[in-house]
Amino acid sequence: MSGSYKDETLKRVSENGSGAKSAMADVISDETIAYVGILAKIDLSPKEKEQAQKDMGEMLDYIDKLNELDTSGVLPASHIFSVGNVFREDIVTNGDGSKEALANAPAKKGGGFAAPKTIG
Repeated sequence: MSGSYKDETLKRVSENGSGAKSAMADVISDETIAYVGILAKIDLSPKEKEQAQKDMGEMLDYIDKLNELDTSGVLPASHIFSVGNVFREDIVTNGDGSKEALANAPAKKGGGFAAPKTIG
């Protein structure tokens, strides 16, 4: 492909004029739609494939439209809410409860329960 993806897209838009198909729908091939159908594990009819191609094209057109926005004064964000450090110091507050558990054991061995051997 000569030139960038955007250049190729703009070229296709100018060639299509104001046709019913979106500019990006031409970029999405029938093979791409078939592959997406396989990934989604759905069997699309020819009419559904055509509609999916149109819908995906419209989504890509919208993304291109968003790329036209001036975001020079906007800081990049990875989350809409400010996220602080959620780590805390690891302090044992209630112990492991082994003494209480072993208090009711009929037999103890080495800080644990003593049980009869079950495998020969």
